[in-house]
Amino acid sequence: MPRKILLLITDLEIGGTPTVVRELATRLNGSADGSANGVEVEVEVACLAKWGPVADQLRDAGVAVTALGARGAVDFLKVRGHLIHLCRERNVDTVFSFLVHANAVAASAVRSLPGVRFIQSIQTAQPNPRWHWWLQSLIDRRAERIVVPSPSAAQAARDWSGVPAEKLTVIPNAVDVAQFENLNPPVDDKPLAVGFIGRLDPIKRLPDLIHAVGLLRGRVRLHVFGEGRQRPELEALVRRLQLGEIVTLHGAVPRPQDALRKIGLLVLPSKAEGFGLVLIEAMAAGIPVLGTNVPGIRDVVRDGETGLLVPCEPRALAAGLERLVENTDLRHRLAAAGRADVRRRFTWSAVLPQYRELLKLA
Repeated sequence: MPRKILLLITDLEIGGTPTVVRELATRLNGSADGSANGVEVEVEVACLAKWGPVADQLRDAGVAVTALGARGAVDFLKVRGHLIHLCRERNVDTVFSFLVHANAVAASAVRSLPGVRFIQSIQTAQPNPRWHWWLQSLIDRRAERIVVPSPSAAQAARDWSGVPAEKLTVIPNAVDVAQFENLNPPVDDKPLAVGFIGRLDPIKRLPDLIHAVGLLRGRVRLHVFGEGRQRPELEALVRRLQLGEIVTLHGAVPRPQDALRKIGLLVLPSKAEGFGLVLIEAMAAGIPVLGTNVPGIRDVVRDGETGLLVPCEPRALAAGLERLVENTDLRHRLAAAGRADVRRRFTWSAVLPQYRELLKLA
């Protein structure tokens, strides 16, 4: 009989963790990429929320998807019941959940699913909201293993949720390098096209980046790709600083390549990240990266070797931007080293075997 694995995530909107789940599901599913030593694998994906764009991508790739349709915490018991029914109906033998809300629902559901393996994933190193870490501390004991994408995320899980070190497994995020080749990004344009790709959330510190761009007096143009609750605040800031001619908020893009082919430098100014998938996507495309020297980002970027790291404040961001704008050779050197580092550390050929071992498929 084939192995039946369910990947459960909070939502399937455009974002880093949904992308990881999509890639993992499509690569494990079936026999072409998902079998090892004669083990046949059937992977399904479920999300707590309504149907999202990544659900369409999974369906188009031949992966079964279920949207449980939760509208909030009030639907906890209903969604838990739906999950239990789904696992029984599909004869699921392993539930692998991603993010704290999905972890909580799955931890409750597996109590009624004897014999089903349960693995959790924590994808953040962000300190807040602290109640997320409190909740995680209540549910981690039900999981056999807890997967994190970086040493920083592992440290956060130990410090803020008390997860035992021996229960944690670090598996980095990965990219298909072939999907990011031949984008021809404008790395030598003047003014330099600087980009941010991600959700518009206070943890990303986008006001700092907008202020930094303003300090450079038109030597760069900032392109922001993403949506989120902070958008009205960012639009107001751009108007107040009179930066409308050099800062553009494009909204979300269905594929990161659509944004990466328009920029010559990627900036991630976050206060903290679990990993920063967009960093390795940009590096795979041959785009230099500038990030803040914070947990998660410094696990991916080697300062002065594969990218630049700066303190988390506007003037430091501006100084880093100015250095890269003025030094074409540095941009090209960092881009080449970044692409080579992704090929060494962050490809699916390097990462997928770690998941197969975790899921006992190898």
